[in-house]
Amino acid sequence: MHQGYQRKRRRPVAEINVVPYIDVMLVLLIIFMVTAPIVTQGVKVDLPQGKAESLPADSKPPVVASIDAMGEYYLDVGSSSSKDVLDLDEVAVRVGAIILLEPERPVVVKADRSIPYEKVIQLMVTLQGAGVPSVGLMTDSPEDK
Repeated sequence: MHQGYQRKRRRPVAEINVVPYIDVMLVLLIIFMVTAPIVTQGVKVDLPQGKAESLPADSKPPVVASIDAMGEYYLDVGSSSSKDVLDLDEVAVRVGAIILLEPERPVVVKADRSIPYEKVIQLMVTLQGAGVPSVGLMTDSPEDK
């Protein structure tokens, strides 16, 4: 009597193999670690020195309106920093939109020390016209130099 070989039926496995996803996450982690310092550099500005209180640690990252040594305007919104030169109208439109969405977000002016006072005042008036309730001025502390 010959008994036939009976195969056991396997049930399908309903588990996801996560090893490829871990590999992808490690690659993305490395890419973000390498690119993060490059993205946060901003525009080179020689700030005036002065003793001032820094923003509270629990506040949202500020919107930074910059004027470089050539008198050109830039906008740094934290996550979407841009090195594009803007005119005052573009700065007003962009900052106005940000303030409409996040009214508690601080706005500061970062101006090179060689810039005429008039350019800084023009930028501050433009920002207040865009709906910014108060504008701060960014400085370097004397110990930084």
